Amino acid sequence: MVSFFLEKKSTNSTPYVLIDESKNYMQFEGLSFHENAIEFFKDIVEWLGGYVETDFGTFTFDCQMKYFNSSTIKILYDMLDLMNENSVDGKNVIVNWHVNKDDDLLIELCEDMKEDYENLEINMIVS
Repeated sequence: MVSFFLEKKSTNSTPYVLIDESKNYMQFEGLSFHENAIEFFKDIVEWLGGYVETDFGTFTFDCQMKYFNSSTIKILYDMLDLMNENSVDGKNVIVNWHVNKDDDLLIELCEDMKEDYENLEINMIVS
């Protein structure tokens, strides 16, 4: 079976995206304030919805986004919901949330995520 692979280069309003199913890995990096975030993330959310139903073992999501709009945060929460609901019975999801030490809003968001998503291992990586 062929593993899903997706790489999208960043633009002025969209993040770099890397999904490598063969490595059980996803990464977002950069900025996300696209006026149609739902359309931008559509194929990613569809893939994730199917992927979390499989026997993936351990999945790692590196989120290195410096800024995102409210539409993007809604999509991120939907994706975290999917990961959290399916991170049971030997399936583990590791979320590495990268934040700048001076970005109080992202630090608070990450702390809230740790409380909201009990099935996920959420690591706040401060730089």
